[in-house]
Amino acid sequence: MSDLSHVDETGNIRMVDVGAKPVQQRRAVARALVRMAPETVAKLGELPKGDALTTAQLAGIMAAKRTSELIPLCHPLVLTHVGVELRVVEEGVEIVASAETAAQTGVEMEALTAVSVAALTVYDMAKAVDKQMTFEVELVEKTKQ
Repeated sequence: MSDLSHVDETGNIRMVDVGAKPVQQRRAVARALVRMAPETVAKLGELPKGDALTTAQLAGIMAAKRTSELIPLCHPLVLTHVGVELRVVEEGVEIVASAETAAQTGVEMEALTAVSVAALTVYDMAKAVDKQMTFEVELVEKTKQ
């Protein structure tokens, strides 16, 4: 028997049945930090591919809405809100994504997908001028009411 919710007693993968769970307000927040050289931070508004921050914000919102198409066992959710905020900081770009829904399952995958795709977009748009960029992603909040 497995302690993993997406694995049945015989070891096969499965989508978790949330049908009996109550609908609740749910919210999740994820954060990413794209680390880059100070010279790259200074060029964020004038990159060859265009405005990295606005493009990344839109990419993150779009990604959150498509999470169940990207993560095989993730339930499709009607999102009531997705927010993606990008802030230039000394070491690069900090991204915070939040997702909200009224559903039977949480929205942490949507928040993590939003922040990950936003970070990948910043990376993609700045990679021509900075080959040493890195980023990290973390879930910082998951709540239900």
